[in-house]
Amino acid sequence: MAHTSPLVIILLELRRTIRTLILTTFGLTLAIFILSPRLLDIVQSHLAEKLYFFSVAEPFLSHVKLSLFAAIYVLLPWAASLFWMAIGKPFSVRRRDTVLFVVFTCLLFYAGTLFCYFVTLPLGIKFLLGFGSAELQPVISISRFINFTTIFILAFGGIFELPLLMIFFARVGVCTRQFFERHRRVAVLVIAIVAAMLTPTPDIVNMLMMGGPLYLLYEAGIVALMLMRVR
Repeated sequence: MAHTSPLVIILLELRRTIRTLILTTFGLTLAIFILSPRLLDIVQSHLAEKLYFFSVAEPFLSHVKLSLFAAIYVLLPWAASLFWMAIGKPFSVRRRDTVLFVVFTCLLFYAGTLFCYFVTLPLGIKFLLGFGSAELQPVISISRFINFTTIFILAFGGIFELPLLMIFFARVGVCTRQFFERHRRVAVLVIAIVAAMLTPTPDIVNMLMMGGPLYLLYEAGIVALMLMRVR
């Protein structure tokens, strides 16, 4: 086991629990499906337009996707604990530090999703729909709207983990604080690519709404490493 790569160790640790996590996610998705019409009303509250569907199965599949999103959102703390316990073993991360990583993973994820839901998403939708006119009226598909909102929210939750990942890499010796400081230009390029890949639509507005906060989080990670006196 001493010569086994960290990735193999992580996969072995996750193998026992990932099946249970998948089955639990499936079961919770079915349970939440009953509440999906109410969830759709909540998500649609940011949109001052009606939603339409263009195929027979589209409303049903949209409610399933929304229920799956809600299940993932609820089960995030459990998934985070499984992830950090698995990834901490090959790097000899102390149990106390693992608990802290789990706690801050949840805090940052939910902070990112709430920031997206209450700030970025309303502004983005308002800006994009502002290009409509009397001759150009929006006809928004329920499937594409669900894809847009759920992917955007989950992506923001994910990018808010950047400072924590930077701290982890510095703590286990993969990167140093000086490395992050020296490669700011590379970080800007990578952030632009990530924002282009994660945003549901390829327009520059959505890229900036995600790329801007992501770069600020990158700088926040450097500041956190400075405060922790990690070189």
